Amino acid sequence: MRAQVKSTVVEESKSASRLGQIAGAVLVVAAFAVLVSLGTWQMQRLQWKEALIAAIAERRSAPPVSLEEIEAMAAAGEDIDYRAVQVSGVYDHRKERHFFATHEGRTGYYVFTPLTLADGRALFVNRGFVPFEKKDASTRSEGQVTGSMTIDGLARPRLSQKPSALVPDNDIAKNIFYWKDLDGMAGSAGLDADRVVPFFVDADVAENPGGLPIGGVTQFDVPNNHLQYALTWYGLAAALVAVSGLYLYRRKR
Repeated sequence: MRAQVKSTVVEESKSASRLGQIAGAVLVVAAFAVLVSLGTWQMQRLQWKEALIAAIAERRSAPPVSLEEIEAMAAAGEDIDYRAVQVSGVYDHRKERHFFATHEGRTGYYVFTPLTLADGRALFVNRGFVPFEKKDASTRSEGQVTGSMTIDGLARPRLSQKPSALVPDNDIAKNIFYWKDLDGMAGSAGLDADRVVPFFVDADVAENPGGLPIGGVTQFDVPNNHLQYALTWYGLAAALVAVSGLYLYRRKR
């Protein structure tokens, strides 16, 4: 009787062991598949990012096109970001908006000024950076250029919403914007949103009288760490195979 009980216990133990081995093998295979999938996804992201960087470089170096061409691209659903454009109009300095920013280690603002176009519409132009103490336009009156101006720059799309919960809300009362809310800028400046061009233009490095604002502040640093991430995921997959193989080898011995 005892022998039978002992035999039954041994069989159950072996059965449980086999089930455990099968479950462990399934988990290892699943983990391996996930790690390889993540690595492959990062490689796909790498290809996309490299194509994006190449496209940005090509757009920046292309001859500027007219505002009408950029508007046609936007209406057709094309990507207008970083496309070189040339616009003409008269700045309305009374309605400039201030976007909190840093430039070469200094804290200050990007000055977004409505450019009144020939058809009466307004286009917000990021004229460039001014230090914190130069926020008040009266402290940099030399740079408040008058008359018809022709500006070369880069088209930049509007944001439909705040990019992150970590970004502060725009302080309309103090005319300080922490994210580029085109409707908020237009409304706080007393402009009719229907008469505002639905994207921005960043002015190029052409120097303004008095040196302010400092133009050419467009950010081109596009992070591209996807190869590193892919190698990390593939490395983890290889490590999993090595550890599993070592375990099986020791178990057989």
